[in-house]
Amino acid sequence: MSRAINLDATLAHVTDMCAKHAAVISVIEPLQSGGTRVVLLNAHDTAVITRAYGNKVLTGAVQRMPIRPRH
Repeated sequence: MSRAINLDATLAHVTDMCAKHAAVISVIEPLQSGGTRVVLLNAHDTAVITRAYGNKVLTGAVQRMPIRPRH
């Protein structure tokens, strides 16, 4: 199971939800297509947050922010 989840929620909401469930965030970033991508420390935390968000988990392709500006 991947530790990364794409969610239809704001960065602040995801951070708060992870804190509420004691899920440790490894990396978090806003998605260019809307929503938030979060990578959690372990598969257990990922499963907990996935269940907590239910139908707000984004499936399929999402557009991430570019790491480097294009020249």
